[in-house]
Order: sequence, then structure tokens, then C-alpha cells
Amino acid sequence: MSDTAEQDARRSGEQAGQESAQERLRERRTAAFRRSRRVLSRGGYRTSVRERLARLLEAAPEVYDLDEPADMYGNGVVAALEERVATLLGTEAAAFFPTGTMAQQVALRCWAGRTGNPAVALHALAHPEVHERHAFSAVSGLRPVRVTDEPRLPTAAEVRDCEEPFGALMLELPLREAGFVLPTWEELTEVVAAARERDAVVHFDGARLWETTVHFGRSLEEIAQLADSVYVSFYKSLDGFSGAALAGPRTLVEEAKTWRHRYGGTVFQQFPTALSALVGLERELPRLPEYVRHARVVAAALREGFADAGLPWTRVHPEEPHTHEFQVWLPYEPDVPAEAAVRQAEETRTLLFAGGWLRGGPGLAWTEVSVRAAGLDWTAADVKAAVADFVARLPEAR
Repeated sequence: MSDTAEQDARRSGEQAGQESAQERLRERRTAAFRRSRRVLSRGGYRTSVRERLARLLEAAPEVYDLDEPADMYGNGVVAALEERVATLLGTEAAAFFPTGTMAQQVALRCWAGRTGNPAVALHALAHPEVHERHAFSAVSGLRPVRVTDEPRLPTAAEVRDCEEPFGALMLELPLREAGFVLPTWEELTEVVAAARERDAVVHFDGARLWETTVHFGRSLEEIAQLADSVYVSFYKSLDGFSGAALAGPRTLVEEAKTWRHRYGGTVFQQFPTALSALVGLERELPRLPEYVRHARVVAAALREGFADAGLPWTRVHPEEPHTHEFQVWLPYEPDVPAEAAVRQAEETRTLLFAGGWLRGGPGLAWTEVSVRAAGLDWTAADVKAAVADFVARLPEAR
């Protein structure tokens, strides 16, 4: 075997070993989460099928008459969900979609037909650019135009100065990859106005729009009314099984339903998903402001806890969370805090950091923190004590 072949074989073996170790760590983290007594968030997606179904059957009678016939191709409970979303967002109509990826492609495809311009201005970190395998262009004939790659929402000046004409401006609220960040209300209205000056429509990627009311100091309806169309998710913040909705003018929604059929999104029966979404709107939506406010308590306690523990550099971003989710950055390679978090949970049944850790640069790791109902009984002192125990499991940072 040549030297080059030996090197390739060694690299392949090392990569396979790393992937195997990461998989074992994920399995340990999942098991530790299920055994933990204390977590900051306990999303339903992490529980068993039996638990999820039991919770749905217990709550569903609060939101819909279960003696009604099951839905068929979008009527019944699906239509009831669409009506509820349109009312909450103050739009003429709404359409249920099985995924947000499909909902947004359809929305922007419809707008492109109206404006005559398939270019969609968006952030370089927007979900379609990072997580959808270029679906806009590969599937829907749209052309993404990146307005900025700064870790914040685009500014009005950037929208005005964009070198290419575009038919639609898509704004992800909040921008997850940048730390679940939001603009101020004034900045948002200015950006929308700048797009309108260019004769473009405005579409909100509102997968997590539900929890933005605290930061903006506005109702959901006031926020949604800034845009020409809005997409919302039912599982990210509302703990539904899956699904999304597109809300906007009735003519747009009716056309979107036609494209939904063409894309294979008009499913025969969707009552479990629709019921879980209605339950989320009834139970989780009213609690999101409380989660956001407590996330700020948790974030402040994390900062203080890391400072007290003497770590040379840490970051909680945003410093005051804009929603109930935020990032934590530490000066280690990702496997180090990941192992410490899992060991803490295995040994104390307290899981401070339930998510995976990603590499943010040489010697830097970051993770996402979400605060939900399970985290509301954590005091600042509880958080700082958990931080001290977590840091004690880390090697000395350099």
C-alpha cells in the first residue's frame, strides 16, 4: 500500500471513530435527559410515543369535539386550525402545511408570480440558506439574494442598498443561527418600509414568531400586520407534533392551497397533528411570555455563574435573550463541554445543557439553551449552583 493510501485509510478510520464516539455521546445524552429530574426544557418530542399520545388525548377535548368526523384532505379539524391561526394573526385566511419548508416555498413562489421577480432577498443565515439544501432554487425556481451575513437581521440601509432587484424580502423572526435575535420594533418597521420602497413584498419566516411579543412589546396581530404573508410553525415553540401554516390575503392563501396540492402537501388525514397544534395554541402560547421573562433570569445567572467559577472567557448571547432561547459559548472544543454536561446529568440527574455542542472556531464551542415550563422553578441560585458543578467537570481553560 502506498503512503498516500495508508494516510487515506488512517484518516477514514479516525473519522469513523470520531463519528462513533459522537453517536455514543448522543445516546448517553438522550438517556441522561430521560432520567434527569431537573432540566430547563422538556419538549414533548423527547418523550415516548405512548407519552405523547396520552398527553394529546388528555388535552384534545379542550380544543375540539372529538366526536366530530375525522378530517379528509383539509376539512374538519384542519380547517378549524386554519381559522384559529388567521384570527390570531389578524389575516384574511391561513393554510395548513405539513412542513415549513413547503409553506415558505409555496408562499414565495406565489409572490414571484405576482411580482414577476423570482429573486428573494434574505439573510445568509436564514433557514432556507442553511438547512434546506437549496430548495428555493432547486425545486421552486426562486433565486436567493443575500442581503447580509452579519449576525443580526438586515438593516433598512442594507435593504435599500441591495445591488439586485428582488420581488420579496424574507425576514426570519427571530434569526436562530445568529442566536435567536430580533431587531427592535423601530428597526423592523424601517426594514419593512425599505422593502416597500423597492416595490417588494415582505414575508415573515415566523417559525418562532409566537414568542416575539415580549421583545417587540406588540401583539401577534400587530407584528403579523407588518408583513404581506407570514409562516408559523406548530412544533418549535408550541410543542405540536409537526406542521405549519401560511397566513395572509385570502387570494394568496387560496393559490397556496393549489400549490400545496401540487407539492404533495394535501394529506388525506392530519387530525393528530392538527389537534396537537390546537392544544399548543391553547396551552403553550399563553405561557411563552413567561418563558421569555424567565429565560432572562437564567441567562443572567449563567453569566454570573461562569464569572464566579473563574472561566477566562464565556458568552451568553444575546446578553438579555430576545426570546426564551439563546446561545452559550465556552472556550473549549465541543466534545469537552458535551462530555461534562452528560456526566453532570448522569451523576446528579441535573441536565443544565440538554443540547449538542457545535464548533464555533478553534477552541470555541457553543450550544443552544431553551427555557420552558420545566425551567420555571429554577431560581438564579439554582442555575449558579448547577454552573459551578458543571465547570468543576471541565479541564482548566487556556
